Amino acid sequence: MTSARPRVRFAPSPTGDLHVGNARTALFNWLYARHSGGDFILRMEDTDPLRTTGAFAAGIREDLEWLCIDWDEGPGKGGPCGPYHQSERGDRYRLFLEKLIGTGRVYPCYCTEEELEAERAELIFRKMMPRYMGRCRNLSAEATKSLEAAGRRPSFRFRVGTGQIAFRDLIRGAMKFEAEAMGDFIVVRSNGIPAYNFAVVVDDHLMRISHVIRGEDHLSNTALQLLIYQALGLTPPLFAHHSLILGKDRSKLSKRHGSVAVREFREKGILPEALLNYLSLLGGSPGTGREICSREEIVAAFSLDRAGKSGAIFDEEKLKWLNGLYIRQADLHRLTERLLPFMRAAGYEVARLDFSWLQRVVDAVRDDLVTLSDIGAHMDIFFDEKYVISHEARQVLKADDAQVVVCRLREALERAGDRDQGVYRDVAGAIRAVTGFQGKKLFMPIRAAVTGKTRGPELDRIFPLLSRESLLFRVEKAVSDPFVEGR
Repeated sequence: MTSARPRVRFAPSPTGDLHVGNARTALFNWLYARHSGGDFILRMEDTDPLRTTGAFAAGIREDLEWLCIDWDEGPGKGGPCGPYHQSERGDRYRLFLEKLIGTGRVYPCYCTEEELEAERAELIFRKMMPRYMGRCRNLSAEATKSLEAAGRRPSFRFRVGTGQIAFRDLIRGAMKFEAEAMGDFIVVRSNGIPAYNFAVVVDDHLMRISHVIRGEDHLSNTALQLLIYQALGLTPPLFAHHSLILGKDRSKLSKRHGSVAVREFREKGILPEALLNYLSLLGGSPGTGREICSREEIVAAFSLDRAGKSGAIFDEEKLKWLNGLYIRQADLHRLTERLLPFMRAAGYEVARLDFSWLQRVVDAVRDDLVTLSDIGAHMDIFFDEKYVISHEARQVLKADDAQVVVCRLREALERAGDRDQGVYRDVAGAIRAVTGFQGKKLFMPIRAAVTGKTRGPELDRIFPLLSRESLLFRVEKAVSDPFVEGR
């Protein structure tokens, strides 16, 4: 079905957390809708009562909202084509099943799971394509009556027929499938729950979906769905099947490759705009010629013509690199707010800290952050109770010249008075004037004594964030450290 105003949908099954592969499918649909001035519909395919939960459905919505992928119709929004949970659309499926039964395109199948598994095993043993061989296709009235009397409840299968199923994919071009290789497939299970391919056709038709954009692993499903559209006399939507996200070993991305759920990346401290930007780069070019693009630029440049046909390798290290760039460019106030939960998780009582001081801390360390969760390891240099002299810093402080610098540092701090601006410049200048030391010979002992580390933010950004008492406390500890004294 096509319309002047494009309508696309994202239809996840709420059986787990939102996978980055599914998030990319949602993104492609959302980008298509926003680029073309169409509608983006969210639909929950929750017909499996044993695996779907309300918590997973809520989690998917939350992850999409976090990514700023908003929907025009769907759960929480409503719309003219609802309800938007398949579990609430049973009456629609029954109506279309009756149409298929009436035209003879589906038939009742009484085969048990055990019988079907035995048939499958036999076909595999004979090196044949496993498929349903049509045992119940032409049951007599007497056989049907006998099976019903035995308490068997039928599922309903679609009569596939012969010949080719052909369609033109908007990404992959001409596609063909042989009907004989498919076998008659189930459209409604014996418990009355519609099978995926049947429910999708009914929903996409009633929701007036014009374009179905999804992963290439659905290509064979498209062939089955086209048969149902044809049997019902309906015009199908246009189809576009993008490449899948792969691990570095070029197999489908899974948990064995590491993090795969959007929630996991949220918890690691990946920014939503960084993840959205990265997913837009996978499997094709955004068309901007740059790797860092705003949402508006990604929307404006989006085209299915640029979507790659081959699998896209998911590189978490590149995502983190991109995330670091976003952190460095982020608005300082907003970045600090986003960091607060990660500061709490690292054990800091942020409610007791001055927010403007925290912003200055974040500004000092942001260049060293790759993810938001890194903040805990970089904040400790600003808290006396976290002050510890590392092994590397001790090695620096053991040198005779370093001890001279630290002693002069203590003297300069005692004369400096209570100021938070210009202290470092004055102190460093005073030490330089007395010792004649410059460069690393001067700055490294100061860093080691004040922070207990050999790497970190520039010293002129650290000094203003520490009180004179804090600086003196650290210098005294550095001077009296037994491992340094025992050099």
